[in-house]
Amino acid sequence: MSFFQSLLETPTLSRVRRNHGLEHATLTILAAKYPHTPLAGHSDEGGFWILGAAATEDVLEAAEQALARMRAGERALAVHPNCGTNLITAGVLAGAAAWLGMLGSKRGRDQWDRLPTSVMLATIALFFAQPLGPKIQAVVTTSGDPGDMEISAIRMEEHGNFRTHRIETWG
Repeated sequence: MSFFQSLLETPTLSRVRRNHGLEHATLTILAAKYPHTPLAGHSDEGGFWILGAAATEDVLEAAEQALARMRAGERALAVHPNCGTNLITAGVLAGAAAWLGMLGSKRGRDQWDRLPTSVMLATIALFFAQPLGPKIQAVVTTSGDPGDMEISAIRMEEHGNFRTHRIETWG
């Protein structure tokens, strides 16, 4: 096992990655029931949050179904198209490409002359970021293997029109 793999399997990171995968799977299942409702999530070592107007019973049912489906082998549920990992990957690649396009330019007219090259390089970087972001999710930021994880509690909080659900996990 490499140092990188060992690092990802440390207890804290492993729990965050498994919770992040379960969060994504839960959001995927909820999106089918609430197709026009904005939903988001956030994971940590103790579980994850679901943000958005969904009923507590539906959130719990989706989380339990997600856990069962992942245990049954649907590991791809851990990768979500709207994950922040995809946005960060795209931003870093596009920013680095634009920086490279401007590297060595002098202030003034030279920078304006290089702008089309920088835009083209950033666009190409965004093209490559689309398949790379989900791969980084699958290998680094999420885990599709829930292991012995269990859902231990769920609680809902309302803040005006804004609703959050905290799903706690253990194992």
